[in-house]
Amino acid sequence: MAEEKRAATMPEIRVPARLTFAGLAAGLIAGIVLRGSTVEAAVLGVAQPIGTLWLRALQMTIVPLVVGLLVTGIVQTVAAAQAGALARRTLGLFVAILGGGALLAALAMPLLLRVGPIPAEAAGALGGMAGAEPGTVPGLADFLASLIPANIVEAAAGSAMVPLIVFFSLFALATTRLDEAPRRQLALLFEGLASAMMVVIGWVLALAPIGVFALALGVAASSGAAAIGALAHYIALVAAMGLVVMVAGYVLAVVAARQRPGAFARAVLPAQAVAFSTQSSLASLPAMLASCRALGLRETTADFVLPLAVALFRATSPAMNLAVVIYAAGLTGTELTPLTLAIGVGVALLTTLGSVSLPGTISFVASTGPIALAMGVPIEPLALLVAVEMLPDIVRTVGNVTMNVAVTATVDRRETR
Repeated sequence: MAEEKRAATMPEIRVPARLTFAGLAAGLIAGIVLRGSTVEAAVLGVAQPIGTLWLRALQMTIVPLVVGLLVTGIVQTVAAAQAGALARRTLGLFVAILGGGALLAALAMPLLLRVGPIPAEAAGALGGMAGAEPGTVPGLADFLASLIPANIVEAAAGSAMVPLIVFFSLFALATTRLDEAPRRQLALLFEGLASAMMVVIGWVLALAPIGVFALALGVAASSGAAAIGALAHYIALVAAMGLVVMVAGYVLAVVAARQRPGAFARAVLPAQAVAFSTQSSLASLPAMLASCRALGLRETTADFVLPLAVALFRATSPAMNLAVVIYAAGLTGTELTPLTLAIGVGVALLTTLGSVSLPGTISFVASTGPIALAMGVPIEPLALLVAVEMLPDIVRTVGNVTMNVAVTATVDRRETR
């Protein structure tokens, strides 16, 4: 299926998530210990340039990686939609759920931050790292004028994400109207671009334990133990968005697929256990197929919908990715207007198409980076937040697997009516 084909062309990237988390912990502890000491200035004089260099290396990968993944994802989605009525209905359900998740984050995350605000001292340290400054908030006229870039190269050089996404979305749709030979050549070109950039970002993330250690040391030296509290606060709020999406999967199964709550919970539990242990929707595919058999779904439906879901659908991504950026906006004091939140919803939805089959850490960079750039939110805090992604990623994967089975049950019921 589409996921198997894409897995064959994309390089295998191993990201040292546990080492990165260890680097974060070590940096925070070292910063707390050194805070106020006589050697603090000397140590920071070495650590800060190292952290800044790693952060810039991470930033330089975002635009080309997103371009390659966006074009590839749109081409695959259009190809899937041409497979027939069942595919179009399934894709329509995917889009509705992804859009609903993004709207959930846009409405609920700012409210959660007002009810339980970020610790002030930690916000100052995390938000001010590497010279992060709040972006400018465009007015409606400026936003509309920016949608169509006068010079796509200039837009790329300025990391103007919204006009880049508009241009390359139109470009991807245009390629689907070409003859087979040029269409395939262009598809291979952007698959190759995405694959090459994944290798580069894999190299950068291989150095994440060092870069995150350096950045965390500076943050902890500035804010002390408050930084730890802010990271725990961040994990709780972002994970909450994923949990809401997971609960929505149960609701969808009961309301739309007419499944009994207990039966659905028992059937999906083995797939959730695999998702929890592997943090991979692809690795959970056999278990999801077994869950569908336990629910009595038609084998033909499961064999079609689940591989398509793994290839193109990551239910928790728009909600959790937008929540990450909204949290980063809170850290940096960036104003979020209804317009910027609407931009975030759209970009979160589109970038999900390209990043569904990526490892969690790479997906985090490829998905949250463009949302932040489009909303005018400094991306510097993301360099530390990526170090704790292994914890929210568990919620992401379990939520995705739950929703995949619920969607399959819903499609199967529609087909049997």
